[in-house]
Amino acid sequence: MTAIEFNQQLISYQNPLKYFALKLTSDNEDAEDLLQETFLKALKYKDKFQEATNLKAWLYTIMKNTFINNYRRNVRKRTIMDNTDDDYFVNSTKKVSPVTPDSEYNHKDILKTVESLNDECKIPFQMHFDGYKYKEIADELNMPIGTVKSRIFLARKKLTDALKDFA
Repeated sequence: MTAIEFNQQLISYQNPLKYFALKLTSDNEDAEDLLQETFLKALKYKDKFQEATNLKAWLYTIMKNTFINNYRRNVRKRTIMDNTDDDYFVNSTKKVSPVTPDSEYNHKDILKTVESLNDECKIPFQMHFDGYKYKEIADELNMPIGTVKSRIFLARKKLTDALKDFA
């Protein structure tokens, strides 16, 4: 296969590859970057392509592997190593803002408002906030799951009304 034929076939797969890149990235700009990187690698490693094989499958493989490698690289960038006696790896997905006097005051206000709820709403709300599932809360408090959902909804509504200044 000549270089011109290879390039023409490469360009003919641009639309299906773009669609595949969009499925992988869910973002138009990232898909364009992935497509461009795939074409660059295909041109760079053109000598590795075996003529009797499927070019489309080869391009899809390059794109999939490039996406996976980029994803892993991004995850590693967000991983922080804690050098204590027991090493821990922590994925930081968002920046932690420093505690300011205002935020500390706001936090105390929010906690005070939560504490002011009546127990029938506060307890299910706190359990849900702590990570319990509706079913677990219902079993623990010995009440129907619908009642648990209703009380959590009411607690949220009361908190929303009471904390309008924080919205």
